[in-house]
Parts: sequence; C-alpha cells; structure tokens
Amino acid sequence: MLISQVMINTEGELSGGDDYTMVFLPLAPNAEERQVCAERAVEEYDHYKIGKRILAEIGVDTTYMEQQSLDERNLFADQGLHTCTTWAERGVFSYIGEEAALLMIREFAESSYKPWAEAVRTIILDEKVHIAHGARVCRNLATTEEGRQQLQAALDRLWPTFIGVFGNPNSKRADLAIRYGLRQTTNAEARDQWIKTVSARAINLGLRVPTTQAG
Repeated sequence: MLISQVMINTEGELSGGDDYTMVFLPLAPNAEERQVCAERAVEEYDHYKIGKRILAEIGVDTTYMEQQSLDERNLFADQGLHTCTTWAERGVFSYIGEEAALLMIREFAESSYKPWAEAVRTIILDEKVHIAHGARVCRNLATTEEGRQQLQAALDRLWPTFIGVFGNPNSKRADLAIRYGLRQTTNAEARDQWIKTVSARAINLGLRVPTTQAG
C-alpha cells in the first residue's frame, strides 16, 4: 500500500514537470511567464527525484517512468489533466487543481512511514508557490468580463477531472491506509475538504462553482 501511494505521487510529479514544459509553457503570453513555467517544472522534477529516492531505498526502481510519454503514465490520474489549451485553464489547473495534490501531500507529511513523511516537507513548500502562481494568473484574468468567461469555461471543463483525482469515494483501500497511518482521511473526506477550499476561491473570482457529482 505504501509503495502504491508513493509510486502514484512520484509519477504525478514527473508528469507535472512535463505539464509545465510541454503544455503550459507554449501557452504563456510572454517571456516572464515562460520563465515561471520553466522554474515550476524544475521543482516538479525535483519532487519526482525525491519520490524516486524513497522508492529506491525499499527496492523499487522508477527509472522506466522517465522514458514514458505523458500519454503512457496513468497511475496518478486520467489524461484529462494534460489537455489544457488556454492560459485560463493553465491558471485554474494550479489555483484549483494543484490544491488537490497539496491536500494529499500534507497527509503524507503525517505518514507512519517516516522517511516519506520527512521527504515531502520540501514538496509542500514548493506546491504552495505553484498554487500562488495559478492564483495570480486567475486574478489577472478575472479583472475583465472576457477573462472571467474564460476562467468559467476552464473551471467547468476541468472540474470533473479534478474530482476524479480523489478516486472512488467509497474506497476500502483508503480505509486501510488510514488504519495503517498512511493517510488521515477517506477519499470522500479529502474530496469534500478540497471542494470547500476551492469553492471559496472560485466565488472570490466571481465564478460559479460547478455541480459536484458525489460518485
């Protein structure tokens, strides 16, 4: 169960680096934003290397992931996470979507497996910066009606994919992870906590929160 948890997160971090370089950077409106995307990508790749090290210490090699394309990696979430086509979607991805990752990583910081708990503390600090960048992108767009419309379209399209990151709300595996101290909340509890946090952000931007399907 521990190996699966770290593997999923580690793959997600590697794919996150590819998202910043291959998906977000080409959408950036200027050189400054391209530089920020490149900087965030470096951090995501560092996060991948942290997970790779933790797994190597218990005999698991993730090197094969580095040879895979984004399309070939499906442990973390579905391919909908890698399909941003507008700068508004790029902002929503970080301000709203990466909050889901931060919520989970904060739980890992309380893990009963101490090497993993200690390793993710650096990741938490970086993820807060990623979310702040997404917030800036969204707030800049939200100053105009056209920008708010772009953000609403982005939120509506990506919301179901973000919900999917939390997996089956009735997962028995999540219950076991709590029992063994690898997690603190069920999938449904984590999802509901995320919805509460990001709904407030959306409303502050003047957006409508999409209807959530409980699953």
